[in-house]
Amino acid sequence: MRDINYSDYFWQDDAIRLRAIQPEDWEGHYLNRFDTAARRLVDCLVELPPTIAEAKSFAETFTDFSSNRLMFTIDNLQGDNVGGINLNSIDERNGTFSIGIQIDRDHRGMGYGTRAVHILLRYAFFERRLHKFNDHVLEGNEASAAMLRKVGCRQEGVRRQVYYMNGRYMDSVLFGLTKDEYVEHLSKLN
Repeated sequence: MRDINYSDYFWQDDAIRLRAIQPEDWEGHYLNRFDTAARRLVDCLVELPPTIAEAKSFAETFTDFSSNRLMFTIDNLQGDNVGGINLNSIDERNGTFSIGIQIDRDHRGMGYGTRAVHILLRYAFFERRLHKFNDHVLEGNEASAAMLRKVGCRQEGVRRQVYYMNGRYMDSVLFGLTKDEYVEHLSKLN
């Protein structure tokens, strides 16, 4: 196959590139399932022990963007798989959506997650004509809350004691961002 010219490619910035999940990505999904602390923050529960069969099925299921949950692998520009991100809960009628993300343990704190969220926000707002990004983080997940604020989200509220983990009920902190707020936020960055 010829080399790909990425010079005018929508799904990247100057540090990362989003790509479709490939069947061989099952191993990264499998290994991430052993990071219980991170997985609790993603799914607000303790998952059952991971299986290779589940990981392979996951990678196969999301390779073709055929569901309402658009799954991507995040690669840095050196070609390393650094995590995954998805556009989900897409409601075309009301123009709302959410984003799920997990950055691999060895790549956290490098800004990859913020960059990937910006790419999906641009896609959702400027290509899909969606209007409102809604998300939540588990109380105590300061890294994700800071990242949401960094992309322009506002804290909209708290749903009290909605998740039960580690012997106690925990809050869900709600965040939101409209397209107009995002445009304003981008203008301040430039």
